[in-house]
Amino acid sequence: MSQKYEKLKTLLKELFQLDQPDLDFGLYRIMHAKDAEVTHFLEQELLPQVKAAFAQYRTADRAEIEKQLEKAIEQAHALGADPETLPKVKELRAKLASEAVDIEALEAEVYDHLYSFFRRYYSEGDFLSKRVYKPGVYAIPYEGEEVKLHWANADQYYIKTSEYFRDYAFRLRPEDEKNPMRVHFRLVDAAEGEHGNVKEQTGKERRFKLAPEPFAAIEDGELVIRFTYEPDPEKRKQKDLNAEAEAAILGLDDPVLADWIQALGAKHVRSDGTVSENTRLRVHLDRYTARNTFDYFIHKDLGGFLRRELDFYIKNEVMHLDDVENETAPRVEQFLSKIKVIRRIAHKIIDFLAQLEDFQKKLWLKKKFVVETSYCIRLGVIPEEFYPEIAANDAQREEWVRLCAIDEIKATEDGLFEPGQPGYSVPLTVEFLKAHPTLVVDTRHFDTGFTARLLHSMEDLDALIDGVLYHSDAFQALLLLQTRFRAMVKCVYIDPPFNTGKDDFPYKDNYQHSSWMSMMSDRAELARELMADDGLFSVQIGDEESARLRALLDDLFAERKNTCVVRRGVKSVQAQFSDIERLAGGHDVIHCYCKRSGVRLRHLRQALDDERPGKWDTFWRGTDRPTMRYELFGQRPETGQWRWEEKRAKRAVANYEYFLANEALRKTLDEWYAENLQCGIDLDFVRMNEQGVVQYYVPPQGFRLVSDNWLDIPASGSITDFAHEKSVALLQRLISWSTEAGDYVLDYFAGSGSTGQAAFAMSETAGGPRKFLLVEMSIYFDELLLPRLKKAIYAPEWKDGKPKRLVTAEEAERSPRIMKVIRLESYEDTLNNLELRRTEAQQSLLDSPQAQGPEGFKEQYMLRYMLDVETRGSQSLLNIAAFMDPTAYKLKVKRPGSDETREVNVDLLETFNWLIGLRVEHIAAPRTFNASFRRDDDPDLPKDAPRRLLLDGRIKEDPEGPWWFRTVTGTTLDGRRTLIIWRKRPGGEDPEGIERDNLVLDEWFRKQGYSSKDSEFDLIYVNGDNNLENLKAPDDTWKVRLIEEDFFRLMFEMEGV
Repeated sequence: MSQKYEKLKTLLKELFQLDQPDLDFGLYRIMHAKDAEVTHFLEQELLPQVKAAFAQYRTADRAEIEKQLEKAIEQAHALGADPETLPKVKELRAKLASEAVDIEALEAEVYDHLYSFFRRYYSEGDFLSKRVYKPGVYAIPYEGEEVKLHWANADQYYIKTSEYFRDYAFRLRPEDEKNPMRVHFRLVDAAEGEHGNVKEQTGKERRFKLAPEPFAAIEDGELVIRFTYEPDPEKRKQKDLNAEAEAAILGLDDPVLADWIQALGAKHVRSDGTVSENTRLRVHLDRYTARNTFDYFIHKDLGGFLRRELDFYIKNEVMHLDDVENETAPRVEQFLSKIKVIRRIAHKIIDFLAQLEDFQKKLWLKKKFVVETSYCIRLGVIPEEFYPEIAANDAQREEWVRLCAIDEIKATEDGLFEPGQPGYSVPLTVEFLKAHPTLVVDTRHFDTGFTARLLHSMEDLDALIDGVLYHSDAFQALLLLQTRFRAMVKCVYIDPPFNTGKDDFPYKDNYQHSSWMSMMSDRAELARELMADDGLFSVQIGDEESARLRALLDDLFAERKNTCVVRRGVKSVQAQFSDIERLAGGHDVIHCYCKRSGVRLRHLRQALDDERPGKWDTFWRGTDRPTMRYELFGQRPETGQWRWEEKRAKRAVANYEYFLANEALRKTLDEWYAENLQCGIDLDFVRMNEQGVVQYYVPPQGFRLVSDNWLDIPASGSITDFAHEKSVALLQRLISWSTEAGDYVLDYFAGSGSTGQAAFAMSETAGGPRKFLLVEMSIYFDELLLPRLKKAIYAPEWKDGKPKRLVTAEEAERSPRIMKVIRLESYEDTLNNLELRRTEAQQSLLDSPQAQGPEGFKEQYMLRYMLDVETRGSQSLLNIAAFMDPTAYKLKVKRPGSDETREVNVDLLETFNWLIGLRVEHIAAPRTFNASFRRDDDPDLPKDAPRRLLLDGRIKEDPEGPWWFRTVTGTTLDGRRTLIIWRKRPGGEDPEGIERDNLVLDEWFRKQGYSSKDSEFDLIYVNGDNNLENLKAPDDTWKVRLIEEDFFRLMFEMEGV
């Protein structure tokens, strides 16, 4: 074959992800399973179509005509004649001049064009949308807009999720299906390192190291070599650790591992056939530990993009009209044939590439499973019947000691005015728990039975949940939130990576600008859909990306309200230098946007330094308005009027009473007024003085309406060790600008959790706490965010890691009642749980004669459908069969807080609640039942007639019973009252087993009284085929749906994404 053919084949193997056949993880693992089949299709069926396409020109093949001409000339010389006078020679020369085709050159030209086209758009694992107009000049899509915003990755999803390979596997014998000698590098008990856009903090850089011995073992026919990923006390370089690991592994003296060690110690053979200086083990160690610093993307419509670009390429690079104009008809025909061949083969390659990209897009946009749900519940909300179990739980007690220093609480005796308080003990006492109602119980410390019983005891559950925390990539969390919170969020605040390129910011922020724009754009679009029409979207950013971000948000949102300037809490180090490149940056900006135009926002006020103190003045005024005379402190004016309308006046009385009860001992009224004013809350106060005169508070004369200059308020906080923590006061100003009590606040770059604390710490006079939705993907979730919020609920003020004071009764009452913690499956988890399956019937169809050949069914299947069809039923793509036991749906996922992978039970119940957008009112504890059966013994039936299966008596509740039921009730976003019935189906798919399961379901359903409660539910969901519709009375209106059907539909629904 020609060099250009081999060059194209090598590129296509790279595009089809077949260029590293020894790798065996993620999408490499899936493509390896099809390596031989796809390679055979590529080499034996697809590329040979180029040669076949030019078969019609065999009679005009230049090489063949030249052979015939040479032979004719030789014959003429043998006869002693002048060759140029012979008709045969003249005919062949004329044919050579006008009709001859250089078929090899044509084929080579097609291969070259195909290579040039696909190489143009493919770079380091991703397709980039770069339309080449002419050398060095690119064209962008433009549809007549007044202003066009474009960047290199504008039509791609930013999906970067891991800087290192977590699970890395390769085969020492790639071609041997029976004994491939699979080697698996696995992280164990590893501290979590960099992933997504999260960056390690300086001085804590982790390294891959061999785990303690025994670090190698044969498991399930593969060699597993264990590594840890943790800081190295000796601060060795990774390459030195790799050399040590190589020596230790190859030096193992174990007869069981001898063949493996020998194969690992052999020299590595590169894909081009050359031999490396390094061993196979060392090459894979270097790959495993190397930083994978490329940004990863998935094209939103690769097939459409490449087809459009192909036409553009052919018009500009292949079809030269000047050449066509001056050529003969046969030459023009050859020219057009070449274009047809390029187009036909390129379209088939595009179909396969689009299949690969669309498959990955499907995995990315799939709503992710909830792999763990836990609840952080304030003790005061929990019924006291659970206190003995809580007091006896050592893990919970130890967490309270670590976070809240409860071991320092000493018992006190009864005093004259205050009763004594119980002290810390091991185990804790119920009395101690009652004395500390703001301690937060985390259900992760308890078994599933306790959690189920606790949730069962709570009515209107979602109303009690004041915050939801998502441990997830922001895109995936926002995607799952769409159905439940669409158009409900009143305030979005984010503090994303600033993209400075420096290492002092604890996120991976040295993206190229285009990567950063793609990352921000898709997530902001999803956040916009969650916003109420009058909601406010605010994003804090530094100078590096401010202009680009503003242009992006101008495109996404209807109206920009303000760009506020805030003080940057970073010290300048310029004083040590004699000259500087530029002035130090001392500020950030907050861009504020609304979803629709014309939204009106309330005033914000700012206290000034040179203010005159506040004072009290009479609330009565001489203006005579009878409608403004109402009773206040037992007084009603006979003439004149009160200064304000009644509702405002009584709210002002309540504000002052709150101040006296909760704040007066620690601060003056002026101080408290100014403190609230800083957060955007302008309070009124009314009192009756000792002389019986009703007075109103005149605030300090020294405030002004807040402009977009917010330098008066600190932007940085210092509650945690998070490098760029935001101040609660700043966030409360933003939150108060667009929200009322109970409104939702969203932060999908939550960091240390400042937004959550700011939301729930809003004072009663500011309207009261707001609910919050926080998303964070890093190790900070468990190390900073969650502990911080637990501590802030327990006590409002801290010093040196200890509570400075405990909450007042009023503060305890309005602190968050329940925080729900959701941990989601990641994109990598989805990839790692894929399995390929092809049935015998499918294979038989593909092997049939009718399926063969160009444009045949087999080719269409390979190019368009193979991945989607053969991965159906994978655990991460919804294995419907596993719904027979909804408590045992397994998935291999990354362990929270580490890089280790483990198998967990997916929370199908919680996942489905999010998919249908259910506002949950009640989650019942599971109940199990036993039952007996008999066949209908109706004597009137013929002897050989089939007998119906019947229940033999009633179903009986039994802790060991095989029939398990759990229900969820709630309301969907469109207002439908919904009942969800989850059940175990011990009968499986056996016909009699299905009959037994449904008999038990019907009897259980009647036992609950649901069949007689037509008005209670509009929609009933059940897993597994059932007969519940048969229980409806003629006038019943409730509908029954299969959980599996809506689960699948909603999980893969991509409308609007």
